[in-house]
Amino acid sequence: MTKILHIITRLDMGGSAQNTLLTCHKLARKYEIVLVHGLSQESNMTDSESEAVVRQINDARVNGVKIVQIPSLLRRISLVNDIRALYGLVRILKTEKPDVVHTHTSKAGILGRMAAKIARIPLIVHTPHGHVFFGHFGPILSRVFLGVERLFGILTDRVIALSDGERSDYLDRNVYPEDKLVQIHSGVDIEKFKQSPVSAVEKKRSLGLDQNGLVVGFCGWLLPIKGPMHLLKAMDEIWHDYEDIVLVFIGKGDLDVDLRTAALKSSANGRVNFLGWRDDVDEIMPIFDIFVLPSLNEGMGRVLVEAMAAGKPVVASNVGGIPDLVQHDYNGLLVAPGDEKALAAGIKQLINDPNKIKVMGQRGTELCNQFSAEAMIRKIDHLYEQLLNPHHPLQASLCELRSDKSLETQSTRREKSQPSGQGIYNNNKC
Repeated sequence: MTKILHIITRLDMGGSAQNTLLTCHKLARKYEIVLVHGLSQESNMTDSESEAVVRQINDARVNGVKIVQIPSLLRRISLVNDIRALYGLVRILKTEKPDVVHTHTSKAGILGRMAAKIARIPLIVHTPHGHVFFGHFGPILSRVFLGVERLFGILTDRVIALSDGERSDYLDRNVYPEDKLVQIHSGVDIEKFKQSPVSAVEKKRSLGLDQNGLVVGFCGWLLPIKGPMHLLKAMDEIWHDYEDIVLVFIGKGDLDVDLRTAALKSSANGRVNFLGWRDDVDEIMPIFDIFVLPSLNEGMGRVLVEAMAAGKPVVASNVGGIPDLVQHDYNGLLVAPGDEKALAAGIKQLINDPNKIKVMGQRGTELCNQFSAEAMIRKIDHLYEQLLNPHHPLQASLCELRSDKSLETQSTRREKSQPSGQGIYNNNKC
């Protein structure tokens, strides 16, 4: 059996960890899978989050995935721990002797690829799960990460970009050569969101929300890069005209306290609900009338697929991989990142047109199928087969993906429906 060894810093409920766990779980029947991970203490998980991750790890083990933990493999930079983690990774790789090493996220990508080269592993795949070249750090540190990734790109056989926008960023910044890049969208369990077991009316009642007012929803990390403060400020303009609109935040993060304080000082007047981290997002998503993701940088935005599967129209930033999912004026609206007036205008446009909410939601339900977990697993499998057998057709390669008829159709639709309103961002990537 071919052995694939995955490396990631932390296993939590974030998109990169969920994507990695799903990949390992689904491919364990075909390959011998080893998953190496570090501690998840930096995620500051609640008890319910930790329990969910433990269940996922146990399910992976039952399915045949070998799980190995390296306590020194941390997300933050720590010279002592990083040296220990590198030593531990080299030792594991020399023991396991995998055919392919597949690293995930920046830190694990650096240490994992270095260890793979030292251990003389023949094939190396890296999935950054979005980059940190802008939006996360200051200009100096961003340039450092850019330079490091250019160097480590030389050690890598294939790099998986989650979206066309992410791939374009790598090419525009000369991070990786085009022949090393493969585009594979992050997979989502879409059926879970298409068939929620709880009615929206019952869920609203259980959460103490008004049964009549429209609900604007956000789900994700409460971090500056996700733009939740921009959404809260944009809602001030909404509440000036629509007093019964409710805003719901699902998630946690560094901005939690600041957002709650800002909500008290704004015109929200009790119309903002902070639900924290939840393990029932599939039950809560149906109560949203409009889903908003105002990110300043986004590798893909898995939560957008969840919203689409639940039949929700989307207002989101035209940045990173989001335009791969949201086609302006088709299944949602795209606005310039950080533009609160444009964000408010997009939300108002949907509030004023209930039929558009319905139609865009239906279109999203149709489009989300191409971002299923099954589609992702199939393409990753093809990638492994192509690397292990160069004569195998790489069906997940960018060239073939871009020639795919369904994607051509989407691109054509996107070009025909470019934004025209003030502040709505123009996208010509496809």
